[in-house]
Amino acid sequence: MNALTRHRGIVAIHANSRNTDLATVLAEMNSDLSAFRARQDGTLAEHREMLDDINTRIAQMQTGPATAQPSAMRSPDPAYTASFGGWIRDGRDESEVRDAQRNGLRASIQASMSVGTPNSGGYLAPVEWDRQIIAALEPLSPMRRLARVVSTTVGGYSTLWNGKGWGSGWVGETAARPQTESGTIEPIEFTHGEIYANPAITQRLLDDADYNVANFITDELAEEFAKQEGVSFIAGNGINKPRGLLTYVPGGTSATVHPGGTLDVMASGAAAALGNADSLIDFVYGLPAPYRRNARWLMNSTTAATIAKMKDGQDNYLWRETYVAGQPATLLGYPVEIDENMPDIAADALPIAFGDFQAGYVINDRIGVRMLRDPYTNKPFVHFYATKRVGGGVRDPRAIRLMRIGVASEGGN
Repeated sequence: MNALTRHRGIVAIHANSRNTDLATVLAEMNSDLSAFRARQDGTLAEHREMLDDINTRIAQMQTGPATAQPSAMRSPDPAYTASFGGWIRDGRDESEVRDAQRNGLRASIQASMSVGTPNSGGYLAPVEWDRQIIAALEPLSPMRRLARVVSTTVGGYSTLWNGKGWGSGWVGETAARPQTESGTIEPIEFTHGEIYANPAITQRLLDDADYNVANFITDELAEEFAKQEGVSFIAGNGINKPRGLLTYVPGGTSATVHPGGTLDVMASGAAAALGNADSLIDFVYGLPAPYRRNARWLMNSTTAATIAKMKDGQDNYLWRETYVAGQPATLLGYPVEIDENMPDIAADALPIAFGDFQAGYVINDRIGVRMLRDPYTNKPFVHFYATKRVGGGVRDPRAIRLMRIGVASEGGN
């Protein structure tokens, strides 16, 4: 074999070696890529499962209570909840409730409430009871759907009001910078009032009931609380109760409370009626544009029936009924909320409110519903005396307008 042949053989051996190494590397890369894809597919599957679970829970909360409580809403302290339920039914030894409170997930409970004692008048309801009561209040009290709801662990809620804008100006490159106006910051306080309910159940019914007594009591409390709150959020005078929306008008009981002044009030244009469609259009566009984006109407059913018959100049109804479940009717393109606590159309009444209620009105709940079991006062009935502290008032008077039935208009802010 000559030298050229030997050289060609050596080159071929090296080429085969390189091809073999390259094939091995490519095979390993493909294997690693397949493993990576498998891991990613598994992770995506887990995420899809979590998303499906979240969507299922949201659907359950939107359509109504589920037969089984979702894990995210289960009691953080099952022992205390069970003991509390037993105390509701048969008034078992109060020390059992206290022991269960101490032995349960104490931190999660005490983050929002303190332990009740006989001397302080009863026990605080488990936190999931609070959730049930607040959830039940929403469909009964329209203001809870519309307004900003804040929970506090202290005696009241306060915020700050910037009553005057900061000054500014244009200057040249080397011009002097004189002092500009400073904004005025003033506090707004919303104190709590105390709302209570006192439903009664016979001891025999508690002993023999084959249904959920806790749910029954929760429904009773929700209905009673909603009645009292609904009235106060509209017309409460602020004495041991929230300050109502309609009291923040010139001459009202809350006229001097807010540093930003009173709500703007527009006359309907008729002595004892709403006037025509033009008055409603003027009423809408009298609200500043930033607040119109999330604005809603608020009125009772009688007023709604009157407006539903009104037409524009082309004989078209201003009112638009909805055919979608859960969606309110619209008036001039804005949703209409019905609150039977709003007054009827009458001379000098304020039957219509319009504005951004999230910005304009705040409701503050003192976390915790306290309950006292009383089997002695009215035998054979067992009373469940429940109390809850709640407050409310106007947060931004520029965000909501009111219509007064009459001819002369009033000054607002």
